[in-house]
Amino acid sequence: MNYNQTLAYLFTQLPMYQRVGQAAYKVDLSNTHLLCDLLDHPENKFKSIHIAGTNGKGSTSHMLASILQEAGYKVGLYTSPHLKDFRERIKVNGEMIAESDVVEFVEQYKAKFEEINLSFFEWTVGLAFDYFARKKVDIAIVETGLGGRLDSTNVITPELSVITNIGIDHTQFLGDTLEVIAEEKAGIIKPQIPVIVGETHNATKPVFMQKAKEVSAPIYFADSEMNRIYQTDLKGNYQQKNQKSCLVALQILKKNEWEVSEENIEAGLLSVVENTGLLGRWQILETAPLTICDTGHNKEGVKEIIDQIEKTAYNHLHFVFGAVNDKSIDDVLDMLPKKAQYYFCQANIPRALHVDELIKLGKQKGLLGEKYKDVSDALNAAKENALADDLIFIGGSTFVVAEVL
Repeated sequence: MNYNQTLAYLFTQLPMYQRVGQAAYKVDLSNTHLLCDLLDHPENKFKSIHIAGTNGKGSTSHMLASILQEAGYKVGLYTSPHLKDFRERIKVNGEMIAESDVVEFVEQYKAKFEEINLSFFEWTVGLAFDYFARKKVDIAIVETGLGGRLDSTNVITPELSVITNIGIDHTQFLGDTLEVIAEEKAGIIKPQIPVIVGETHNATKPVFMQKAKEVSAPIYFADSEMNRIYQTDLKGNYQQKNQKSCLVALQILKKNEWEVSEENIEAGLLSVVENTGLLGRWQILETAPLTICDTGHNKEGVKEIIDQIEKTAYNHLHFVFGAVNDKSIDDVLDMLPKKAQYYFCQANIPRALHVDELIKLGKQKGLLGEKYKDVSDALNAAKENALADDLIFIGGSTFVVAEVL
């Protein structure tokens, strides 16, 4: 198979959560352990930092990777989902895995992996861990896909763990209260391995404290440990919270003899996008009219976006909006500004909420606008209607953002 055929196999033959939702979710790590056996346990051949959380884990991962690159380390980075290119998920020092490496890995292990019925995500975890081991990275920043306790990445023993925050998301898998979701995320806390929790909440703090106590893991709450904020090329105001988690993680690494200077931190935070290729976080696409996209899609993420929109100067707001069909969006729709022109659309994935249903729900919430057959048509209509001093915002779903980048 060539690279495109290999991707088609991965995307269509294997259950992929980003595309099909619940059918791709596995309820235990048995397949991942079989996978690691087949690959001769690459997860034990590199050092790592494990990052979970409802929001912010991708940004925090990229910040840490950028700073550690500036410090001269060879840094692996595993994140999901990808926005434009599958290979965004697996990088070393900001360079995506080569197409040939993807093809060779799939060809080598396809028959064996089919025997144990791996999911798309399990395949990609195996590919990433094998790649990092072969490239002999100094450290890999590994982001969980969904949850923590049962996530396929949860076979590593990291230098430290980070849980950015807890919000209500993926309730069909993780539970419908903050406490229950926190228990799932706390599953990445390992015996005697330091853990950083990004945000302190009354509902979740006892869960993390109890888990850390059970396994004798030192625990730090970043929002009470760190006050300093550095300049960064990431323009979302919410990145200040993620930066605190990143900085406390670096403090712990430095205590454990990882060499990271003040200059490395400053340079790394100013060059996250350049060093790591991070996309879709309060990303400015054009300036006249100001056009911004952001992948924030759950209640907590959208709240941060709306807060920043309210602090942005503009005349009229044009909002290109789409959603997925396996989550309740009532709370999100309630938060969206009424004084805006909406361009309702659906991304080109099976999980997309049909635009007819979306516009009906939007109108019930007092959101006025028209429907469009795809994201491109919606954005083009917004551009035609917007004046130079207006704001066009694109979001609601990671997959809507992916189609405008």
